[in-house]
Amino acid sequence: MVDTSGAQGNETLLFLTDEQLRKGIEAMFFAYRGFTADPDRILDEKGYGRAHHRAMHFIKRTPGTTVNNLLSILGVTKQSLNRVLRTLIDDRLVRSEVGTRDKRERHLTLTETGLELERALSDAQRVRMRTAFRQAGPEAVAGFRQVLEAMMDGDMRRHYARLKDTEV
Repeated sequence: MVDTSGAQGNETLLFLTDEQLRKGIEAMFFAYRGFTADPDRILDEKGYGRAHHRAMHFIKRTPGTTVNNLLSILGVTKQSLNRVLRTLIDDRLVRSEVGTRDKRERHLTLTETGLELERALSDAQRVRMRTAFRQAGPEAVAGFRQVLEAMMDGDMRRHYARLKDTEV
């Protein structure tokens, strides 16, 4: 339960016990397993993993994004991302084009086949999110988003804010 007895003036203090925090952490673990279960099955059938899905998601969100931008968003090593991108490019899911202003840059877009796969993966997650959001209601949805945003590190919050500005 939430204890706000320490509230003073307009400030509401939220005190959670370690047990309540543990339950929240476990809920996040199990929710994440559910959130990734359907896409994982699709990815596994095609020999891909979650890293491929994350790369495709952010390439779709920001078509023409650079490899460096994707590295920054995903927070992975260049070597790790290159392995993932090489597979996606070889399998004709992602197109890599040399930058027009800077020839060292590589701009990434999804091919038609890549868009189809990304749509299947995201549709599975949207169904789960939509169902959960409808069950929880609008206030819970807003609160959930606030909690997630508060948990983000500063760099990730900036990436998230840029993506929110380009909502489709």
